[in-house]
Amino acid sequence: MAVHGDGVPLSEALRLSNQTLPKPLSYYTQSPATIMPLIEVIRVKCSPDDTVGDLKKLIAAQTGTDASKIQLKKWYTIYKDHITLSDYEIHDGMSLEMY
Repeated sequence: MAVHGDGVPLSEALRLSNQTLPKPLSYYTQSPATIMPLIEVIRVKCSPDDTVGDLKKLIAAQTGTDASKIQLKKWYTIYKDHITLSDYEIHDGMSLEMY
């Protein structure tokens, strides 16, 4: 499962900039002069029966960020810690936004 910051999708950033990337990054933001990376892709293994809180703990272990400070979103939906991934229909390969 990939987690990323918000911004312009990588494919769109590449199309706009016509540049290649030195390493895989999930999202880019475009300023007048440059394209700057926001965050790299984080992949975690989890079960559909895991809660969003469990997912945050896995992300925290990889990033060094405190799990209580992580907020996971998809578009305008903010995921709540006590709900399972299957209840939110979060599945393998799905990207989420991390704030």
